[in-house]
Amino acid sequence: MRDFYIAHEDDIRAGRTTDVYFIRTKKILEEKGIHRKVFADVTTTSLPHGWKWGVLAGIEEVAKLLEGLPVNVYAMPEGTIFHPYEPVLQIEGYYKEFGIYETALLGMLSQASGIATAALRTKIAAKFKPVYSFGIRHMHPAIAPMIDRSAFIGGCDGVSGVLGAEMMGERPVGTMPHALIITVGDQVKAWKYYDEVMPPEVPRTALVDTFYDEKFEALMAAEALGERLNAVRLDTPGSRRGNFRKIVEEVRWELDLRGYEHVKIFLSGGLDEESLKELADVADAFGVGGSIASAKPIDFSLDIVEVEGKPITKRGKLSGRKQIYRCENGHYHRVPAEKKLEKCPICGAKVEPLLKPLIKNGEIVAELPKAREIREYVLEQAKKFNLTLE
Repeated sequence: MRDFYIAHEDDIRAGRTTDVYFIRTKKILEEKGIHRKVFADVTTTSLPHGWKWGVLAGIEEVAKLLEGLPVNVYAMPEGTIFHPYEPVLQIEGYYKEFGIYETALLGMLSQASGIATAALRTKIAAKFKPVYSFGIRHMHPAIAPMIDRSAFIGGCDGVSGVLGAEMMGERPVGTMPHALIITVGDQVKAWKYYDEVMPPEVPRTALVDTFYDEKFEALMAAEALGERLNAVRLDTPGSRRGNFRKIVEEVRWELDLRGYEHVKIFLSGGLDEESLKELADVADAFGVGGSIASAKPIDFSLDIVEVEGKPITKRGKLSGRKQIYRCENGHYHRVPAEKKLEKCPICGAKVEPLLKPLIKNGEIVAELPKAREIREYVLEQAKKFNLTLE
């Protein structure tokens, strides 16, 4: 018996997290001696909320899942911007050898990509100011590291989860909870205790909305910590907000008027893409929770598009092997795999194929970059291709 309703790595590798009809398919193929090589695409036909683009995440986990199987796998590099109807991953092999992993690999890609996409959209809404992922409390702790990694590679500047940050080689980021101030019983004492106990590398960010008006607590914190105060955090509950932007503007005015221009304003509490559009120019950094961590998964599906070298697929899908080319100006082109593009048909710029070998005969042959490298790649694309939220 297990204490928690979670799957262990061994369960996933053994195919125990699959949908039962894949196990039944495997049994039928084996008992009837059907041994046919297939080629399959992983694509989506739409993105959540009508989004125009997505951020591909979860490739490293899929590589580790399929490693050792007699398959060839091709994929876009993790962090690549993609669109509906573009294959992001392809598998070549005998279906009975990898079919039972369809559920797991789609889940790995779908949820991670949904979170990473939401993270980048949030970063863009914040005008590329610092955004931190504080949302693992909204999801099962078993997947907290996956959430943190996906949010980070999608563009977040840091994550609050201890294990998630550790697994990426990063430091967790956070301020102080209301629980500290309430337990101490006095906000000034709590801020001073935080300053006295925390190591120097931890920024002194004071939470200023526990007992009094935000602008008064902000001034109290500035007077208590002086030059050591890095920022004040407003986590004002929705029932007390009114016009949140006006509250932030008041805090900024009162701090500046008294010579505390160095104190930054950090906002958190129910923030999302839409609210950040209204607040990005009046604050310096943002802590975002459920709108990233609980982002809607991207509805990827895996479809066979070739059997024994012959193009075939189900209705509503495109048969045959494909390649996706992208030019230096961000134009994407889906073509049959045998067709080679050297220049963009739209602008004439140089193109590169995005679907590249990930696994060859069961061995991982692609480099699996660190989370920070993927994050840099994501942000580079966002700026280079001028991604928008429309």
